[in-house]
Amino acid sequence: MAVSEGLNTQQVFGADVTAARSAVIDGSTLGYPHDTLSQVPAGDYTVQAVLNVYETFHRSDGRTLKLPMDQGEGQHWNRKPGNLYSEPAKVHVDPASSAPVRIELTKTIAAIEPPKDTKFIKHVRIESKLLSAFWGRPMYLGAVVLLPDGFDEHPDARYPTLYYQGHYQQTFTAFRTEPPSGGGGGRGGGEYPYKLYQDWTSGRLPRMLIVITQDANPFYDDSYAVNSANLGPYGDALTQELYPYVEKQFRGMGEPWARTAYGGSTGGWRALALQVLYPDFFNGAWVFCPDPIDFHAYAMVDLYKDDNAFFAKSQWKRVPIPMMRESSGVISSDMDDAIRFELVLGTRGRSAEQFDIWQAVYSPVGEDGYPALIIDPRTGGIDHKVAEYWKEHYDLDYIMQRDWKTLGPKLTGKLHFAVGELDTYYLERAVHLTQQFLDSTREPGKGPFADASFDFGPGRPHGYSGDIFLPATVAGGTLHQRMMPVMMDRMLKTAPAGADIKSWRY
Repeated sequence: MAVSEGLNTQQVFGADVTAARSAVIDGSTLGYPHDTLSQVPAGDYTVQAVLNVYETFHRSDGRTLKLPMDQGEGQHWNRKPGNLYSEPAKVHVDPASSAPVRIELTKTIAAIEPPKDTKFIKHVRIESKLLSAFWGRPMYLGAVVLLPDGFDEHPDARYPTLYYQGHYQQTFTAFRTEPPSGGGGGRGGGEYPYKLYQDWTSGRLPRMLIVITQDANPFYDDSYAVNSANLGPYGDALTQELYPYVEKQFRGMGEPWARTAYGGSTGGWRALALQVLYPDFFNGAWVFCPDPIDFHAYAMVDLYKDDNAFFAKSQWKRVPIPMMRESSGVISSDMDDAIRFELVLGTRGRSAEQFDIWQAVYSPVGEDGYPALIIDPRTGGIDHKVAEYWKEHYDLDYIMQRDWKTLGPKLTGKLHFAVGELDTYYLERAVHLTQQFLDSTREPGKGPFADASFDFGPGRPHGYSGDIFLPATVAGGTLHQRMMPVMMDRMLKTAPAGADIKSWRY
């Protein structure tokens, strides 16, 4: 649990284990942050081992892959039910010694009990025919649905649906019907989830469905909501299977004018991708601090022009390229060690971490059946042929520019962005590039005008969702309340003639 990309990480080593009953961690085993065991100072340490159990998939494209399937935990190897682990052991480590230190994995992570439905929160799970056909075994999609106040008392009402995008959530964690413990409670004790409940039931908010997608998969805790050569047709599965099912089950309006997408970080990228790639399905995307939406700004790397993702080079000098910074500006991780961190956790793109999922979603299938490498994890070299594939399929800014003549009329007024100018992962850079293009559509001959909005938060780190006058904790804790009236306003202004704009406004 103490392993991370940040400055406070502990040391970790990783090795693939086949059918053998034992694995050896020695001088040839790759580690992070230190590369090798020989670099670890001699001394007494607390050591723990975890075995991430892989499943064999026989995909419809003829590939046989070994991957760590999600088991309801949201694709985290250190919490995955069924994984084996050892008790923490005090051991003496001496790189100069050849005496083995033996560790036995005697424990198994327990299964997770599914959350129960409540009056307001419902949980949905369906088998996806599209994904099952791709993966060669049953694959499921889930959703967590927050029902509006008065749902049971107004059986004839039909509701707009807000699709909140983000990482895997077992249930709707931002909503709770009980006040924080301790009478008045702090923000860490549930103040804002309880505030959402109070606002939800007070009549201050529009009556709408809020839906959280659950699409954890063999590569990550979410699918990025697009069709992918490595993950399968998740974009189609969501828009053709899961979302229509949810709307039918819970009296959603089921019409494009009454659907929106919103989210931050990964959820921000998903929201924009859904709106751009399925422009007729949604009526607006609110995109907060999104993952790179223009690969000229893949954090601090230009995948099209740079030759190396680890170092900025000149004739006489090379400088490490940063990956993560603290709000103070201190660099806490660079590209080299961030990608090696993932390689240690899982070879062939199987770490279930950030760079590996981007690669899995965006890349073509490699020769070995696993995602084609965009960045060599040992040297940092960039494969520009793979980058070109990324560009044509998933560079959202480029896709809008390429297809604006036909896409623009379907996106006008629908795109809204917010990002901090001191984003922890440098994500503001891609949003600035996107703004340059969308603003340029105002110029003669480049229309239609996008009429997109942008909010850049001065000095704000990752997580900024707009409104610079609100403290970050307040803005984050009241995101749904802030967005719902704005989205309702968009829906009412664009509702077609004869649309139901009354039954849900009780």
